Amino acid sequence: MADMSTIDKVAWLHVVDGKLLAARSAGKDTWYLPGGKREEGESDVETLVREIAEELSVTLDPASARLAGTWEAQAHGKADGVVVRMTCYTADYAGELKPSSEIESFGWLAHADRDRVSATVRLILDDLHAQGNLV
Repeated sequence: MADMSTIDKVAWLHVVDGKLLAARSAGKDTWYLPGGKREEGESDVETLVREIAEELSVTLDPASARLAGTWEAQAHGKADGVVVRMTCYTADYAGELKPSSEIESFGWLAHADRDRVSATVRLILDDLHAQGNLV
């Protein structure tokens, strides 16, 4: 059973030309990685495919999904001690990226944008930058 102080999420890591795809919900100023929480019985990849279709109107190729890593940090806007555990995957997609559902916009973030993201995404930006994958 999941610890109630941990928010377990699955997210898509998609880097193009040294920048990471991120999304912003309507009325929010913080950028997040596209993805979300599992529904009962879903695998990580099933969750990812469903969430990305809902948020960005594209279809991820489940066969191309590769685990990129798992990061944990204080949850943005939640009580101290509530952590987000974000399990991230890379995957190819088909279709044209466009925001839908609760997503107001998407953008491409560089390491310099780390003050615009949640603590968990900040760790991911730092790691991708250290690996030479992010400008």
